[in-house]
Amino acid sequence: MQISNKKLTAFITGATSGIGLETAKLFAMNKIDLILCGRRQSALDTLKKQLSRHTKVHTLNFDVRDKDAVFEAIDSLPQDFSEIDILINNAGNAHGLNKFDEGDIEDWDAMLDINVKGLLYVSKAIIPTMIKNRAGHIINIGSIAGKEVYPMGNVYCASKYAVDAINQGMRIDLNQHNIRVGAVNPGLVQTGFSDVRFKGDKERAAKTYEGYEPLKPEDIADIIHFMVTRPYHVNIADLLVFPTAQASATIVNKQL
Repeated sequence: MQISNKKLTAFITGATSGIGLETAKLFAMNKIDLILCGRRQSALDTLKKQLSRHTKVHTLNFDVRDKDAVFEAIDSLPQDFSEIDILINNAGNAHGLNKFDEGDIEDWDAMLDINVKGLLYVSKAIIPTMIKNRAGHIINIGSIAGKEVYPMGNVYCASKYAVDAINQGMRIDLNQHNIRVGAVNPGLVQTGFSDVRFKGDKERAAKTYEGYEPLKPEDIADIIHFMVTRPYHVNIADLLVFPTAQASATIVNKQL
């Protein structure tokens, strides 16, 4: 895809692992310039070295929860990276899997701050340039948890329902500016997601993916690349994707 025959620049949050990492790799192979964002500078440095063989890469080290850091980082972009064509709001996580009355307030804060407020801060900083250019594509990474509430998902599901609502609201409000907005909502994807949710309990995390073939981060990256390479008059607004073994948030055909 090209807008006015210019080379594209993509801004990816949560770029050092999982879906963000695989999207960055695929974009690089397709000569899309990259602004890669994450909290681990060493991982960003390694990724920049790897992908700079294929395209131009700039890294930003900040936590999406930190509003001032978000705006300062984006304001610091050099001229070569100042025109952002594609925004992938990928940063997000789940903390804990507890009944509501047993939930940890710090976990709730982390999920709402990263999954909701972080997405808002980054979008708020980048959208003005897209409005000025009357072009741009925002893809918000949601979840089946934003479509169905499941047992002990409560606040994580609430955060992803918020992403679903924000995605719809963005699409409506930015329509007049010729900006494409869409979401990808995956089911079970084998990433470090469960390691974070279960706070380093590797055995419990591994059981999440036993007995069936889950989606891989590469699968979601391929879908994201498909979305951004459609002709500009085509906007994939809301996409739900499961592994074949999954039928809903709670129904998975496991062969154990």
